[in-house]
Amino acid sequence: MPFRYRLQKILDFRIRKKEEQLQNVRNAQALVLKIEGLIERNNKEIASTRQNMRQADFIMYESYDTYLKHLYDKGESLEADRQKAQEALDIEKDKLRELEKAVKVLEKHKEHCREAYIEEEKKAELKQLSEVAIQKYFAKTKERQEEEQQEEQEELLKELMKNPLYNEEGN
Repeated sequence: MPFRYRLQKILDFRIRKKEEQLQNVRNAQALVLKIEGLIERNNKEIASTRQNMRQADFIMYESYDTYLKHLYDKGESLEADRQKAQEALDIEKDKLRELEKAVKVLEKHKEHCREAYIEEEKKAELKQLSEVAIQKYFAKTKERQEEEQQEEQEELLKELMKNPLYNEEGN
């Protein structure tokens, strides 16, 4: 009979949950990377605007200042969003670690159960082989005893045949 783990459904459920959580972590990482990309683009826009401001007419300075202020505000907002996304990512990673730990516990339990099952199978096989060996031993012993009895009877018969009294009475 092959090994069957009695908690296999629970293990499969936990593995599915772990896979779902892994996908959540990937989504959270993608969001963090997206926000970091937006921050990088905003920083490039700030650098580009400052460069253009140096070459622009002094009448446009106020517009450039307003636009730069808007870009800095946008950068702060993006940085706050990145912090929130990073915190969410850390939470999702913690959940993933817990789910992985739960899966590992069950997998280890499954392995111990499999080892115990294999050990029981070996014991049963050894017991069966031992019983067969005992039966063979008793059969050989019985056969040997019968042969010894047969030989004793033959020897007795030979001795009786040698005995002169037996020959006179028998004839």
